[in-house]
Amino acid sequence: MKTSRSTVSIFSACGLSAEGIVRIARETGFSQRSGGKIAAPDLLRHFCTEAIKGTVSHNDIAATMQAETDVSASRQAYWLRLDGDGLAFFKAILAEVIRTKVTPATWAFCPSYKRILIQDSTIIQLPARLFACFSGVKNATTTTCNARIQGIYDLCAGRFVQFAIDPYSKNDLAAAPEIQVEAGDLVLRDRGYFWLSIMLANKAKGADTISRYKHNTVLYDVQTKTRIDLLKRLRADGQIDMQVLAGENKDMRFRLIAVPVPEEIANLRRMKAKKETKGHAPSEELLALMSWSVFITTIENPSITIKEIMAFYGLRWRIENIFKTWKSYFSFSKLHQVSENQLRILLTARLIIISLCFHHAYVPLCSAILRHAKKQLSLMKFMRYVRQNPTQMLRLLLQRLWTKQLLDAVARYCTYDQRKRRNFVDNVHALFADLATTPAPLA
Repeated sequence: MKTSRSTVSIFSACGLSAEGIVRIARETGFSQRSGGKIAAPDLLRHFCTEAIKGTVSHNDIAATMQAETDVSASRQAYWLRLDGDGLAFFKAILAEVIRTKVTPATWAFCPSYKRILIQDSTIIQLPARLFACFSGVKNATTTTCNARIQGIYDLCAGRFVQFAIDPYSKNDLAAAPEIQVEAGDLVLRDRGYFWLSIMLANKAKGADTISRYKHNTVLYDVQTKTRIDLLKRLRADGQIDMQVLAGENKDMRFRLIAVPVPEEIANLRRMKAKKETKGHAPSEELLALMSWSVFITTIENPSITIKEIMAFYGLRWRIENIFKTWKSYFSFSKLHQVSENQLRILLTARLIIISLCFHHAYVPLCSAILRHAKKQLSLMKFMRYVRQNPTQMLRLLLQRLWTKQLLDAVARYCTYDQRKRRNFVDNVHALFADLATTPAPLA
């Protein structure tokens, strides 16, 4: 069985040789015997690179494989290979890509936490024929099928540590327990993942959480154990940083943070809430509370201030930007009429390429471009460059192929413009610098 040199090279960035890919193919049942006509490493590379361009038909894969490897096999042969243990093979490759060590990000050092994990999801629209598998929204006249991709991103390392492709009916709350935390972690979550007992379970493992407060969560005063009227308290004090109790037995202890927001932002929140309301209008209390940003956290260290907690949570928007790059440049809106198994393979293939480009090209290039041109690399511009110049992917993934000409091109087309407004990297550096100089609390 012969494999092309480019197949070996593109995955060598994450330490996967052609032999390693063949081993995974055997272990997952994707390849049953040696010397087969269709080489697993070649099929993997061609399928993944075609997947980010849009739809991938078995006929297209057959034609591409024959043109580049001289392997002549029918589209039915590729269908049989992929329809069997193809999904298990692609998922194993994705897991291997995620597991590999990567070059630390330029912002990797955080004096307070080992990892900062951001858990969030993005919705992609699917062909209506998959409604029975993935669900969505349906009424008398319209059927919309959706899938939910869950991602857990380690901001300190600049890498994803977990993915899941779920039905639309499996909401964020159902995915909240699936995060795997370690001692020294900080988890940032939107209110869709708000689950107090899980926050405490993570705390018992040594991991802190910052979460948006979910309206109507009952909180109690630590001293009197009487119910707190949150809106009344906010109107009286303006800002809150206090310990509270929660739960039926009033035995769950948290830190409550609340800060006022500009009235313009509060009004935008109210407009959005009224627009998204289904069946009933938001309560007057909820609309009034939108004048504040309210958080529940397990961070007990008083030296980590309200300002720093807010700055930590502000970093959560990084994953929103990442999801935006997926939908803008990696063809997540291009899905043809396929089976559930084919769809999962297609999405997994896209996640493989995204992970390769993110972990083994974007993150190390951030440091290289900063040294080379004294500029900060823009995620959006870089992923756009990759999408428009796929022939450059191999050179971008392998540091030994970074020539001065390549670094000049990346610095010219993929860096932030000179402006006064701080970018993501600036915000991270500023926060970590503040934390590094924060004095320890008195014993």
